[in-house]
Amino acid sequence: MSPQDTVEILEHILDRVKVVDPVNTRKWFNDLHIAAFDHGLLQIGCPDSSCAEFLQDHCQTVFTQAAQNVTGHLITVQFIDVSSRPAMQTAVTEENVKRVRLHPDYTFDNFVVGPCNRMAHASCIAISQNPGVIYNPLFLYGNVGLGKTHLLHAVCHEARRQNPNISIQFLSCEEFVNGFVSALEKGSLLDFQNQYRTVDMLIIDDVQFLRQREQSQEEFFHTFNALYNNRRQIILTADSAPQDLASLEERLISRFKWGLVTRLDAPSYETRIAIVKKKAALRGLDLPEGVAEQIAEHIKTNIRELEGALTIIYATARMTGQPLTLEAARQALGVQETAVGKSITMSDIVRTVSEMFDVRITDIQSKKRSQSITLPRQICMYLARSLTRHSLEEIGGHLGGRDHSTVVHACSKIEQMYKEDAQFRTRVDQVAHHITKLASSN
Repeated sequence: MSPQDTVEILEHILDRVKVVDPVNTRKWFNDLHIAAFDHGLLQIGCPDSSCAEFLQDHCQTVFTQAAQNVTGHLITVQFIDVSSRPAMQTAVTEENVKRVRLHPDYTFDNFVVGPCNRMAHASCIAISQNPGVIYNPLFLYGNVGLGKTHLLHAVCHEARRQNPNISIQFLSCEEFVNGFVSALEKGSLLDFQNQYRTVDMLIIDDVQFLRQREQSQEEFFHTFNALYNNRRQIILTADSAPQDLASLEERLISRFKWGLVTRLDAPSYETRIAIVKKKAALRGLDLPEGVAEQIAEHIKTNIRELEGALTIIYATARMTGQPLTLEAARQALGVQETAVGKSITMSDIVRTVSEMFDVRITDIQSKKRSQSITLPRQICMYLARSLTRHSLEEIGGHLGGRDHSTVVHACSKIEQMYKEDAQFRTRVDQVAHHITKLASSN
């Protein structure tokens, strides 16, 4: 078969894959090529191991079906990492890949930095370049879908680029616990301990799952000490700060705070726009003007939901056969344009909160820190973030010249109170209702 034939075959396969599975389509698919095609075995060359593993994990079936449809023959598809020497090239399969499987999208280059995650991003870069020396351990926490997992993968990508021989164990807390239980049952505890206590970098995602697992906590305590004493890097993530992890031993909580503890918060409006545009670029998608802004306005808290909204819009456009427009995006998201969302101002919010909490506007915008003033001011920040397009810096500036970190802290506090206190939730909802009613009457 001539090289031209293989190029055409792959083009037809990719065309089918992009139609059937737009969610997993990536711009770097253009860098794929057919490395070999013989006796029903189609080997597709990939730019690196992460890309090959991504295709194996997410696209194996759709590529196989596309290849069989294009050629009219039963075909087995394998993905080859062609970044290594020819003698080292192997097919990536579930059986022969036992090391960390990294997502090719989750790199530092593809991470959108904003006020909500700047500290976490900077600390991860520092660690990847000099593991075990600075910020050890690193403890990242925040709600689901805010970029913790992305940063963990990015650290691994960069650490391997800096040192290809670095040994990394990257797993969820649930996997650690299950592995420990299995080792106890099989009598292979020493092997389990050697697996995790001798690596250069141990990364545990969702460490809150150690709660109420006394034996697992004991094992992790000793694993932590062994790595820390040998200056090996430890990175942990959770949904809450260490001191808020209930049912966790105090000695573990204390160790989690030995290094750097940093939080990831929900992205601001501007950051959400940048994230949508970055996600679209990774898929090789062209966004018409205003679509990214529409998605960012519709989804306010979760990066995964932003990506999901992008998928819904493109899937809807493909199914209907209509071109992607701003109006089509609104319909796909179920959004109805209203004047209220655009007309709410900081003045509307401050004035309403001032009236309903019986606090003077000048006090809310002052430097005073008494509880009777601080709480209404924090509610203003919380509502401004959800009801307006103002940046964190703009919100803080309007409320006494405070910086973005103060606004982030205020929003987090009010959000927590909103979840836990029904009476407080009702009061905040009443304020929000009065604000939108005021804006609609203007």
